[in-house]
Amino acid sequence: MPNDSIISITTLASDFPAGHLITAHAHPTKQLIYAIEGMMRVEAEQKMWIIPPGRALWMPAHVLHKIRCIGAVKLRTLYLDGQHSAFAESINVFDVSDLMREVVVRLTEQVSSSMGVHLSAILIDELRRADAIALFLPMAKDARVAQIGAALLDDPADQSSLTAWANKLGYSPRTLMRRVKAETGMSFREYRRQARVLAALELLSTGSCVTNAGLEVGFESPSAFIQSFKQVMGKTPGNIFN
Repeated sequence: MPNDSIISITTLASDFPAGHLITAHAHPTKQLIYAIEGMMRVEAEQKMWIIPPGRALWMPAHVLHKIRCIGAVKLRTLYLDGQHSAFAESINVFDVSDLMREVVVRLTEQVSSSMGVHLSAILIDELRRADAIALFLPMAKDARVAQIGAALLDDPADQSSLTAWANKLGYSPRTLMRRVKAETGMSFREYRRQARVLAALELLSTGSCVTNAGLEVGFESPSAFIQSFKQVMGKTPGNIFN
């Protein structure tokens, strides 16, 4: 286990309107990015991450990323300088406990030095307990395969089959199947399901009902949507924001 050093935490509280884009940038410190209200789409390291309410994103230092607000967002960011065994080395999305939420909120307010030390210790302990959630869509480096991800982000309800995509991109179906797996770590079917679930998350966050959200992103029935959503998210659509 690496040695833990003294951690310095600075904070920023920002409120943004729907659609606001924080352009590509990086920080010399690690970040805990959390919206106490609203949803964010974050792009970094050839992946697109969805951060719904109740979840936070851990961003390592020096990683170029950009953030788009889905609806109005009340963003609370912690910048953590120093090393600690609780700090992940990769980008992660994780559930925010009630305790962690209150700690983040308090740290972004004016607190005394002694209170800041106590709150920081609680934050570190909560980070140790946090479990990562796969709320991202890998974006292929291969220019042809990347067209699939771009199309699914633009229209997740697109019903084009693997064979149709293979014909369009100049691959055989078998070769495209291998390329998608190699580039994304998912089968074509899993990749499209992941894109649809993430798109549905955005719709649900803006007030769409479960049935409409599932059908709009391309699922054949509400039951198929609920089943796929639970496989990806670990919760049903009706419980995700509770």
